[in-house]
Amino acid sequence: MTNRDRLLGLAVVVLWGLNFLAIHVGLEHFPPFFFAGLRFAVIAIPVLIFVPRPQVPWRWLLLYGVGFGILQFAFLFTAMREGMPTGLSSLVLQASAPFTVLLGALFLRERLRGIQLAGIAVAMAGMGVIGWDRAHHAALLPLLLTILGGLGWAFGNIGSRLAAAESGPGVNPLHLTLWMAVVPPLPMFALSALTEGSTTGWRDLTSSFSVHGWPAYAALAYIVLLGTIAGSGLWTYLMSRYAAGTVAPLSLMVPVVGIAASWMFLHEVPSVLSLVGAVIVIAGAFTATAAGRRSGGTTAPASREDATPEAAEIREHGESSANAARAFGARPQPVEV
Repeated sequence: MTNRDRLLGLAVVVLWGLNFLAIHVGLEHFPPFFFAGLRFAVIAIPVLIFVPRPQVPWRWLLLYGVGFGILQFAFLFTAMREGMPTGLSSLVLQASAPFTVLLGALFLRERLRGIQLAGIAVAMAGMGVIGWDRAHHAALLPLLLTILGGLGWAFGNIGSRLAAAESGPGVNPLHLTLWMAVVPPLPMFALSALTEGSTTGWRDLTSSFSVHGWPAYAALAYIVLLGTIAGSGLWTYLMSRYAAGTVAPLSLMVPVVGIAASWMFLHEVPSVLSLVGAVIVIAGAFTATAAGRRSGGTTAPASREDATPEAAEIREHGESSANAARAFGARPQPVEV
C-alpha cells in the first residue's frame, strides 16, 4: 500500500471513530431503523438526480447496499439503542475484519493460510471474553447484535470488491459509494413503520426543529458528510485497489479512536476484562487479515519495480479480482498499474 493510501486509511480511521459519537447523539433523538433510513435518504435523493450510476452489475451494488447499508446499521443502531456502549460498539463492530477474510476466501477465492485461521480463532476468543464480561454486568443481546452488524459490513465489503472485479479500474469509487446509499432508505423506512410505528420517526424529526434539537441535525450532518460520503468513499477506493486482507486491518484502529472519544466526551469507562478482550480481538483480527498479504507464496519479479511492496499488492489484487470474476461468471478485467 502506498504512503498516500496509508494516510487515506488513517483519515478513515479518525472519521469512523468519531462517527460513533454522532450515532450516539442521533439515537437520543430518533428510533434506530428510522435514523438509519434517514442518514441514507439524505444522500440518495441528490444522488438519483445528479450522480450517474456507475457501470457495475446491480447484483453487486445491491449486495454492497444490503450488507454495508442495511444489515450493518440496522443491527448496530438497534444494539446501541438497547444499551451497547458507544466505545465498545466501535470495537465489536470490527468483527467485520475476520468476517471479511472468511468471506473473501469463500466467495473471492482468496487464499486462506493456517495463521489466518489461528488469528480468527483468537479474535473469536476475545469476543468470548467481552461476552463473558457483558453477561455478568449487562444484557448480552446488544453485543450479539453488534457482531451481526460486523457480519453485514463484511458482506458489504465483498459486494464492493465484486463490483470492482467485474467493472474493472474505470469505476469511480465515490460514485459506487453514493449509489450504495440508494439501496437502504426504503427498506429501512419500511422496517421502521412496521416495528417503530408509522409516524414515530417523522414526529421525532419534526420535534427536533427546536433549540434543543440541533444536536440531532449536527449528528446527522456529520454521519452523512464525513462518516458516509468521505469515510465510506475512501474505504471503497481502498477496497477496490487492494486485496481485502490488506485493507481490513485498517479498521482495527477505529476502536482506539472510538473508545478514547467515548471516554473523553461520554465518560464511558470500559471494564478491565473488556479491555483485555479488546486487545485479544485486535491482535487476532490483525493476524487474520495482515497474514493474507503474503499468502500463496511469491513469484520472482520481472524487474526491480515489480519487487516493491506496492507492486506486489497490486499483483495480489489483480489475481483476487480475476478469481472473483471467474467464480461468479464475470469477465475478468485488467488491473491498472
